[in-house]
Amino acid sequence: MLRADTVATGSNEAKMPSGGVGKRAYAIGDVHGCYDLLVDLLDKIQRHSESCDDREPHIILLGDLIDRGPKSRQVVDHLLYNRPEFGTYHFIKGNHEEILVKIIDGDSALLNIWFAHGGWQTITSYGATSRDFRNLSLADSIELLRHLIPEEHIEFFRSFDDGIEFGDYFLTHAGVRPGVAIGEQAGKDLRWIREGFLDSKEDFGAVIVHGHTISDDVTLKNNRIGVDTGAYKSGKLSAVWIAEHEVGILSAEAQT
Repeated sequence: MLRADTVATGSNEAKMPSGGVGKRAYAIGDVHGCYDLLVDLLDKIQRHSESCDDREPHIILLGDLIDRGPKSRQVVDHLLYNRPEFGTYHFIKGNHEEILVKIIDGDSALLNIWFAHGGWQTITSYGATSRDFRNLSLADSIELLRHLIPEEHIEFFRSFDDGIEFGDYFLTHAGVRPGVAIGEQAGKDLRWIREGFLDSKEDFGAVIVHGHTISDDVTLKNNRIGVDTGAYKSGKLSAVWIAEHEVGILSAEAQT
């Protein structure tokens, strides 16, 4: 845990911003179909929250719940219907949810891109295989997806936020465009940006908490916190918690 009024960033220290007063945020990185890790991490978050003070817990999923990993449907079902009955949940739209919703809405140009970046694993979790799509036209492939994926799941994705503010922090999927005010950010940047953001030392007007870009461990910098530890290939799903002038890390790791 990092606490008091400083956060370590290499050999430097900087003033620690403040989270929401009377609240504790738990921001979870890209789940990517790793259902078992998600359940484990949510359990750790609940136990951590109950062992701390009486701050109100807020659980924020930073997007990319689906694709790449093996159990996308189970992840979505769990968060829609079976999530733990504690805290307030918030969902941020990732680029993978964005692509799938666009495909369902008829953007056939994205279909093969989605398949190549984790979509096959998602359709498998919904009970189909690549063979079911063999020899289908793009239009018929989209119709099959509409049949496979419950409308409630798609509407769930549509309801996701672009980002949320939490005290001096702004939580979003990918990051922000330097030089643009938080309230004027384009959705494309919030869900896709890497270049120009990750290496920026700019004060963005808030500390940006994000996923989208994989690192071995949670990245803590003066102006951003990266929470994507590549669960689908590393076996580690991470979260950062923020409570006023405290920041800490929780993770769930696959058993070997």
